[in-house]
Amino acid sequence: MLTKRVVFVCCTILVFGFTATGFAQSVTDILQPEKGKVWYVSINKGKGFEGTKEQPMKNIAKAVDKASPGDVIAVTGGTYSGVRGCGYVIFEKSVKLYGSFSDDWTSRDLFKNPSVFQPLNQKSQRKAFFKFNNRIKDEEDIVIDGFLFDMGERNSYHDTEGKPEGCETGMLLLPPQKNTVKNDKATVTEQCIHIESMSKGRNITIKNCVFVNGAKFAIQAGHKKGTFKIFNNVFVSNRMAAIEIFGIGGKKGPRGPTAKDGHVEVAYNTILFSWSRIKDFQDMGYGCRVMTKLSYDIHHNLIGGNIMAGVDHSRFNKDEWLKLDHNVFFVNKGGDLEYSPDSNTKELIKADEFEDLEFASVEGNKNEIPKTLPIDKAYLEGFLSARYSEKADFDRNSPSNQWRQALGMNMQGKLTTKVTMFGNKYPWKNTLELFGAVKNAGAQKEMK
Repeated sequence: MLTKRVVFVCCTILVFGFTATGFAQSVTDILQPEKGKVWYVSINKGKGFEGTKEQPMKNIAKAVDKASPGDVIAVTGGTYSGVRGCGYVIFEKSVKLYGSFSDDWTSRDLFKNPSVFQPLNQKSQRKAFFKFNNRIKDEEDIVIDGFLFDMGERNSYHDTEGKPEGCETGMLLLPPQKNTVKNDKATVTEQCIHIESMSKGRNITIKNCVFVNGAKFAIQAGHKKGTFKIFNNVFVSNRMAAIEIFGIGGKKGPRGPTAKDGHVEVAYNTILFSWSRIKDFQDMGYGCRVMTKLSYDIHHNLIGGNIMAGVDHSRFNKDEWLKLDHNVFFVNKGGDLEYSPDSNTKELIKADEFEDLEFASVEGNKNEIPKTLPIDKAYLEGFLSARYSEKADFDRNSPSNQWRQALGMNMQGKLTTKVTMFGNKYPWKNTLELFGAVKNAGAQKEMK
């Protein structure tokens, strides 16, 4: 079936994080690091446990087990499903992962040869796909660069309910619900990447990746010291929030944090269609959340079509720890910024009102719909028309409720809920078209 997309005229753009082959960092630099060993992984040619160019491993999890802190893991294009196909990889050390290599290790290209993480419903365990646990004690940097995380195949979707015309699936089903016609397991409501609270600081970089169809955050992490950089990624159709990084150091007083301990930079990302916690659209559904005990620099992002707000700044982190510059916001249903200046106060603010806020920096933000953004047309129409409704059927005078009342029991009724769209699967291949769609904002790619 052909997929319809809204496509406007593309423009030549300034490269950010990419070269003509797709990535700024050369293959030579990656495969000849200053320190540490390189482990090679290929789903197509892997065999044994040597992990060399000539005899690469087949399983990323095996390379992670063999690696030492600070080592590089190089991954060819192909589809990966985690340890023995069970939908997860556990990290107990800090490593650097680079994806989308050619089979001969001479080039990398996310667009022509992507390393796709696509766990399957029937085999997936209830774990985050990448989980860096709190037993990591080293202080080496972590890098995740050049992968496509598609969690859509491990989710369960309804066949017919909440299915706008032209969309691949019906609405996302949350546990314990599941598609019984397809004999699905329940949706794995875990993160694409989860970095647990770590006891020692390090620099963490996640760049040049795609996160699509996540059923519980794309990236959720605890961070202490160092800088957490999220650069040049695409986030589409993730539940609750695309990005949530919270501080685990610093100090907290009765009215919020009093000292920070670490920094987060979120730059040149495209963030679209973040869905709420449940189908009533009342809670969560953010692009990026400003959490506590960290400073934030959020700039040159493209943030639109989120159920709640583009940026959430309601956790009482200090305003002077936030820079919010040169972002493009559009059609965020709860506002471009959710802001809580005081307890029991919540403001939903549009980008053209940001200048009134006393942040460390707030300039150049726009509320503007990009005409060059190639969005799946059916998905967009469904999102723009998404509605939730409830219908109560309660008769206190019914014979059954009169009997319950006479015996001191609670009367009962029936509540019927309906949603036209919620967390539906987005076509993962279409997400690659979002790189380079808008000049100087969002994820970038050189246009030839």
